[in-house]
Amino acid sequence: MTTPHHGQRQDRYDKRTIWGWAIYDWANSAFATTVMGVFFPGFFKQVWSQGVDVNLSTARLGLGSAAASLLVALMAPVLGAIADRSGRRKRFMVGFTYLGVALTACLALIPQGQWTLALACYALAYIGFAGAIVFYDALLPQIAPPQRLDQVSSLGYAMGYLGGGLLLVLNVIMATKPELFGIADPALAVRLSFASVAIWWGLFALITFAWIPGDPTGLRPPLAQQITSGWRQLVVTFKKIRQLKTAFIFLLAYWCYIDGVDTIIKMAVDFGMSLGFEFKDLIGAFLVTQFIAFPSALLFGQLGRYWGVRRSIYLALGVYVLVTIWGANMTRVSEFYVLAAAIGLVQGGIQALSRSYYARFIPQRQSAEFFGFYNMLGKFAAIMGPALMGFTGLAVKRFLLPANATVEQMARTSLLATRTSIIAVLVLFLLGAVLLYFVDEEKGKLDAARFDIP
Repeated sequence: MTTPHHGQRQDRYDKRTIWGWAIYDWANSAFATTVMGVFFPGFFKQVWSQGVDVNLSTARLGLGSAAASLLVALMAPVLGAIADRSGRRKRFMVGFTYLGVALTACLALIPQGQWTLALACYALAYIGFAGAIVFYDALLPQIAPPQRLDQVSSLGYAMGYLGGGLLLVLNVIMATKPELFGIADPALAVRLSFASVAIWWGLFALITFAWIPGDPTGLRPPLAQQITSGWRQLVVTFKKIRQLKTAFIFLLAYWCYIDGVDTIIKMAVDFGMSLGFEFKDLIGAFLVTQFIAFPSALLFGQLGRYWGVRRSIYLALGVYVLVTIWGANMTRVSEFYVLAAAIGLVQGGIQALSRSYYARFIPQRQSAEFFGFYNMLGKFAAIMGPALMGFTGLAVKRFLLPANATVEQMARTSLLATRTSIIAVLVLFLLGAVLLYFVDEEKGKLDAARFDIP
């Protein structure tokens, strides 16, 4: 068993440690913006799935994202339990980070038409990205004092939106004006953008790993024994969560509404392209979201402190409901920009406050395994949302398209299928809002303190 590192406990609220933790969001958000949010969906549809029906390519992308999320969801709670028992949180975080970095770099090399290889590399890169976040999130209650959980969590998301947005601006300029950089064509510029993400993520993560505390010292059991113990601990943790009723109810609410949030993040560009909007306009709208989200995430941290976290989350959910309804009916690209701005106002806030809200309801000494469950539900949610959009679109098209449809009928039905697919996400926001009503914050804090066994 490991022994506590006393210096680590004394320095847990050090400003340098907090900034080191927040810089990791600056680093890895390059993958979330340039790869996951913009260039991978567009490049997948235009290059790796060239000539394929738009609804089919959307389904492929949705199902590929769902498969990657499923793997992470199955791994996350076990990894968290192993990390808590072995004390190797930082080591696991490093390993998953550079798995993601390496596979992101591989995206730059995949030939045209190789959609299966592109999805495989993307899935592995996403596993690295999401796996590292399990241990990154678990550090929050250890490096931030209880009264500053909301602000520190919001700082991380704000840094992520700023850092990810800045690199995305550079990559967008490269893709739209490749001649300024001596690049032959936009396709090569996008490939170089994938490589730039790998470099950005890998280098800035080094600052995080230099500034956050190291793993506790002491003897550790063999890896096989850690894995076995991790599976056993998983069962124990699940029983604890069932007893921590506030945490359990919150996780159910979070599972629903974060599904909608993640689906909009992952599928917005694909949705806009299916409506016929130009890729450059979609990128511009995505940048609007990024840079509005930077100050908004910080403001939401203060809003949660003075107005209440649950009410602030409700505010964000209300905006998402309106955005979803409007998005299903929009016809002009200018509307897409307005919706992007509205999403930017609340996206970072709902993510940051959800993380810090959950941190109130869990035992700090077992934070990795409990955040393993938190991230597991987030990834299971990410399975449902994109898959729901993909299947809904295909189902509507299949049942409404006449057997001997004209070109005009095919186009009209395809557009209706696209609009219906986004409406399916609305159910997730509404169900999450209902469940969130039953979360009792004060009771959750008392339960967490009772379970925080030394």
